[in-house]
Amino acid sequence: MDGSVILLSLGAVALVVVGLLVAMVRRLLFVSNPNQVLIFSGTTRQRDGAVLGYRFVRGGRSLRKPIVEAVDSMDLSMFTVDVNVTGAFSKGGIPLTVQGVANVKLPGEEPLLINAVERFLGRTPREIYFIAKETLEGNLRGVLASLTPEEVNEDKLQFAQKLLEEAEHDMSRMGLVLDTLKIQNVTDEVNYLASIGRIRGATLNMEQAVAEAQARADALVQQALNWSGSQVAKLDADLKVAREETSKRIADAKSRREALIGEAEGEVLAEVAQTRAEVERQKARAPREKRRLDADVIQPALARQRAAEQKAQGDAASIIERGRAEAESLRQLVQAYRGGGPSSPEMVALQHVLPLLSELSGASHKLTIESLSVLPQSSSASDLSLKWIRAGEELKAATGIDLSQIAKRLGGEAPPASSSEPPAGRPKA
Repeated sequence: MDGSVILLSLGAVALVVVGLLVAMVRRLLFVSNPNQVLIFSGTTRQRDGAVLGYRFVRGGRSLRKPIVEAVDSMDLSMFTVDVNVTGAFSKGGIPLTVQGVANVKLPGEEPLLINAVERFLGRTPREIYFIAKETLEGNLRGVLASLTPEEVNEDKLQFAQKLLEEAEHDMSRMGLVLDTLKIQNVTDEVNYLASIGRIRGATLNMEQAVAEAQARADALVQQALNWSGSQVAKLDADLKVAREETSKRIADAKSRREALIGEAEGEVLAEVAQTRAEVERQKARAPREKRRLDADVIQPALARQRAAEQKAQGDAASIIERGRAEAESLRQLVQAYRGGGPSSPEMVALQHVLPLLSELSGASHKLTIESLSVLPQSSSASDLSLKWIRAGEELKAATGIDLSQIAKRLGGEAPPASSSEPPAGRPKA
């Protein structure tokens, strides 16, 4: 029994503790709806270098720190603001009455949410509505002052867009978001727009009359164009006929040209055939003329060539034989010169001088006789000795060479001192 009582007591205590915990959590846990933002104030946080004493929870849940934090909420639902401006002066000084509607809401993201919290936390929705309404009406008056009544009435979309751009700046600074802005009606108390309508009607009537006149003028122009088109078509037909005639003349001229070309080609071909026949005739004459030239010119020239070659060969043979004989004589002379001893130079000189005795003796020149040797006619003297003495005297008289002295030297005798010298005043040549 005592154990059961203790267990029941412990269970009751546990239930009490759990209940207290649940009650505490329910008091400290806050849940935010999607169109609601919770502001937990009392703790600090850093944002862009600035210190904020609150934090936001949007579309979620968070626990409030006991004692140090307080929780407030703001509705982010959109609300409609009726914008009505009466007697707002437009550009040009015309008062206008404008009716419009705008959809406004509190922002759900920072930094616009910070501006909204700082300005509208603790304010009622009606107060926020009037603040937005006054702000939009002030912006509307500012935009109207920059537009003419015609611009406001004719292009409401452009007017609303310009008003939206003008109002967004002020609304963002206050922490409000302007979703849409529509202009519903634009009127004036001085019937300016009605006058503009009448003017526009008159303008339309004038434009209609102008269009009608333009249509009549276009009809006249079209009529003139049709007439000119018919005239052009007629001229085109005449031009086509003229072209056909010209083509016919050109074809006739071409046919005549072909005939003339054929005739000229025939004449040319006849001349070509005649020329070719003449060429063939000349080709036929060429072998006969070649044989004639061979018999009259080439064969005699060949005969003369062969005779000249035979003569040249004979002359060459004689020259070769004479050269061989001279070479042999020179060889023998060299051998004799080498084997003759000291008298070899004088023998060589005599050998070269003896053929020149007739020239050196002065037989072909006029000579002055300075000495005369008379040889006795003796039957005992042979003709050779006489010729030798005569030749020695002629050589001595012409050149001063004394053959007898040379012979004595060859024989070992000393020549007289003055016998080899020519007499004074006697020429040597």
